Amino acid sequence: MKFDVCVPILGFEDVKQVVLEKIDDIFMKMKSVDEEYISFTLVDPFVLREYDFEVPTNIQELLEIDKNSNLIIQNIVLIQTPIENSVVNFIGPMIFNTDNKRAAQIIISDSNEYGVAEKISNFLKK
Repeated sequence: MKFDVCVPILGFEDVKQVVLEKIDDIFMKMKSVDEEYISFTLVDPFVLREYDFEVPTNIQELLEIDKNSNLIIQNIVLIQTPIENSVVNFIGPMIFNTDNKRAAQIIISDSNEYGVAEKISNFLKK
């Protein structure tokens, strides 16, 4: 699926359109449409932990989100070897509205509950 990026991705402000591809039930790949070398691995945060945040009103308006919207929430992962050392960014989730193909990254600034970079191994069942 192709999405228009309505709010810039931090550090990648020139990325205006992305393609979202499913890898498996947990991971997705987000690639820039215009910059072939820019891509991100994403993870479904709800598989890893309890995860709750409010989408700011201005972002809801930009993405045209209402109570019936079909959303995909994903977090950027910095892949490491071994995979257990990979790091998840929980404070900068990506929000994709599949109804109108709009996307945005938000920053959860009012929560001390989530770390900027948490190892994925912290959430794996031992």
